[in-house]
Amino acid sequence: MADHTTVGAGSPPAPTVFFLSDSTGITAETLGNTLLTQFPGQRLERRTIPFITTVVQAREVVALIDRVADSGSLPIIFSTAVGQDIRAILSRSRGQFFDLFGTHIGQLEQTLGAQANGKPGQAHGVGDAVRYQSRMAAVEYAIEHDDGQSLRALERAELILIAPSRCGKTPTTMYLALQHGILAANFPLVEEDFDTMTLPKPLLPFASKCFGLTSQPVRLSQIRQERRPGSNYASLNQCAFELRNAEDMYRANNIPYVNSASMSVEEISATVLQRMQLHH
Repeated sequence: MADHTTVGAGSPPAPTVFFLSDSTGITAETLGNTLLTQFPGQRLERRTIPFITTVVQAREVVALIDRVADSGSLPIIFSTAVGQDIRAILSRSRGQFFDLFGTHIGQLEQTLGAQANGKPGQAHGVGDAVRYQSRMAAVEYAIEHDDGQSLRALERAELILIAPSRCGKTPTTMYLALQHGILAANFPLVEEDFDTMTLPKPLLPFASKCFGLTSQPVRLSQIRQERRPGSNYASLNQCAFELRNAEDMYRANNIPYVNSASMSVEEISATVLQRMQLHH
């Protein structure tokens, strides 16, 4: 059970949001949190309870939710439980229940003219073995080709992210690999690369696969200070120099790029997929 709290000292208890699932809980968290982003000023305590696979477990979860309800605030429940018996029990808890699965499955059955199989774990498990293996292979590729560590089989890459250090290359390639099965490498741009405005030599044959990231100098300096406080590497002047030259390089070589300073990994990834027309 994961417990993530955002409560200020001395404040009244924040409403508790439960993400319930008979699998990993990732889908419940993703969909529930997407809805909650529309209430940015709301303090919430978040609790994820995955792998609710038996009636006994479901009843224990309901008892927990009801205890929270007894404390005075109405719990909010996002559930992606697939099994009808589990869903029925969870829905009886004394909270505001949002059935993210059952609400739509009937409509899909009517539209597709087919019966849902009712098996949990299809979204993030190994239900689709081919897709799962593809994602795992992509993760292995991203790890091997992180930060320019390997140039082996670079021709297999569907995407090569390039950027100065700490602009978000690694988390973006890992996300694209794990979530979308994209074969993504990333390559750092260092000061020596800016002596000319051409791409680093290993990337020249693969310019069409390259996508650049940039940032704001102040933001990049803050991130680098956490890694190497007081260094020239983290200085505002150095960050501004690298970002300015990186953007000049992108433009000179017709490399699409995006400023990642205020974007989440999910937003960066969606932008890259759209602009590079990568679809799996």
